[in-house]
Amino acid sequence: MTTDLTDVFETHRPLLMGVAYRMLGRVADAEDVVQDAWLRWSRADRGEIGEPRAYLVRITTRLAIDRLRRAKAHGEAYIGPWLPEPCVTEFGGTAPDTAERAVLADTVSLAVLVVLESLSPLERAVFVLREAFGYPYAEIAALLDRGEAAVRQLAGRARRHVAERRPRYDVDPARRRDLTERFLAAAGGGDLEGLLTLLAMDVRLVGDSGGKAKAPLRTLHTADKVGRFLIAVSGTVPDLAVRFLEVNGGPAVLILSGGKPDSLIQVDVADDRVSTVYIVRNPDKLRHLADR
Repeated sequence: MTTDLTDVFETHRPLLMGVAYRMLGRVADAEDVVQDAWLRWSRADRGEIGEPRAYLVRITTRLAIDRLRRAKAHGEAYIGPWLPEPCVTEFGGTAPDTAERAVLADTVSLAVLVVLESLSPLERAVFVLREAFGYPYAEIAALLDRGEAAVRQLAGRARRHVAERRPRYDVDPARRRDLTERFLAAAGGGDLEGLLTLLAMDVRLVGDSGGKAKAPLRTLHTADKVGRFLIAVSGTVPDLAVRFLEVNGGPAVLILSGGKPDSLIQVDVADDRVSTVYIVRNPDKLRHLADR
């Protein structure tokens, strides 16, 4: 019986992690929620569970909502700009269809997750279930114990909020990878002129250190400021090594110092230019990437 319970849960674990991570924006928190969901699943009365997938998604979503509400109630201050904890993704193997892959990548992107932070926990849950996983409104209503009309209102409000605030960017993985490599070469080589040709005039640089590493405490704007900052900090990492990863649905660069993660850099692209540069330097958000 235990083996059967484990097998069923493991079958649905990727889905549960996908829901929890999009809800929370933190890999460790998502893993904690999924572990809590396992404990509830293992102790549940089998006679009260009609469909395991629905039960597990409901429990995971509600646990994530509770965690979000507790975090908002505590009102913890974060030093400097906040970015999600980077999540390694491999959509190529699980979503071969181009349209499906684009949807999955978009809903887990750093840009979208930053916007989702400003939604209420219920709005976020509805957005994730509807936009990322295509749940019908009626099923979402049942999962959240809400009326379908209320769920539709929540979905519409969340969708408008995200559409208004999310940056526009191109999602072609090959083009994004090419620009990322050229961006890295120009920045790492101290080539300001070459770097400026890759940056949009209104480019932004968002650096997340949580006060635990050196990074701008405010978002930088304009190609000149972003370019000069990147040139100034290039070459300052001792014993540097670089790895390319797929992170949050797109190519990213993991910079290691002495074999340990130092920074993760990802760029958004619009109109063949780098429109946003994300730099995660908070060591707490990079620790899980050490073996990648």
